Amino acid sequence: MKLFYYKRPDGVENFGDRLNTWLWPQLLPNYFDDDETTRFIGFGTLLNNALPRRIPKAKKAIVFSTGVGYEKPLTVIPGSWKIHCVRGPLSAQMLGLPQELAVADGAILARRLFQPTAKKSTSFSFMPHIERAIQAGETWQKICEEIGFSYIDPRWSVERVLSAIDQTEVLLAEAMHGAIVADTLRVPWIPIVTSPKILEFKWRDWCYSVKLKYRPNYLASRLDSYPRYARGVRSSLRSFRHWGNSLQQNGLQSLNVFQSAPSQSLAGQLLRVAKTARPQLSSEERIEQLTVELESRLSTIAQSCHQ
Repeated sequence: MKLFYYKRPDGVENFGDRLNTWLWPQLLPNYFDDDETTRFIGFGTLLNNALPRRIPKAKKAIVFSTGVGYEKPLTVIPGSWKIHCVRGPLSAQMLGLPQELAVADGAILARRLFQPTAKKSTSFSFMPHIERAIQAGETWQKICEEIGFSYIDPRWSVERVLSAIDQTEVLLAEAMHGAIVADTLRVPWIPIVTSPKILEFKWRDWCYSVKLKYRPNYLASRLDSYPRYARGVRSSLRSFRHWGNSLQQNGLQSLNVFQSAPSQSLAGQLLRVAKTARPQLSSEERIEQLTVELESRLSTIAQSCHQ
């Protein structure tokens, strides 16, 4: 069978997607080849109406821990697809699946393959969303240097990102798989949002699976340092507050927006979040329970492939 994961049209590799290529071949050694008639759908936000046409040669699909969110919802699940589990309860609900299929994002299995160290080289690190890294990675790196934070780029190699997260005491993450890996490596994390384009649904889906509430911290800015991106975001304080108010009206109760954003630098905002926001971390009992459940379901797949 052949592994399927999201690949960006621009060819830029993102940590959350590329992690599939590092994780699954180690957990299912000698199971993957170039046979596209059977596809293994790993983690990501892949369960949408675009997926069937992205795997046109597949006569069979094995779906394991992916989720719902981008594109239009998947209205019909082909009979040849076997869904072993999805990312969380919101994905299961959206697809009309039984709740027992709502387990967790498969990236938490990295805890079985990467050995954390006790060594910490930095108090805080910031990992932006891939879009922010592409459009303003150098700016974010300078911001982090200004306030003594480490910068983690989602375009780095999997091993480099894992090591960087492991070496930080608290991760400020806009990249969801940065937060997921931090949680599984037992590194406390703080969710950050710098753009309305961040998909709240997938964060809540995963947070529910580990029994946490999604409490993002919103950074507002005119984004003067983002000439290629500023046209695509709500850069004024008025529009940013409107965005925040809309989120609150739709049930997001714990909204943290820094009202002085336009006059306060991004560096100042990021530093304030680090000093005032409460880091999150799932319980050891919960993360281990989910890890064991995912391992059990993965074992079922391994056994079926040998039959």
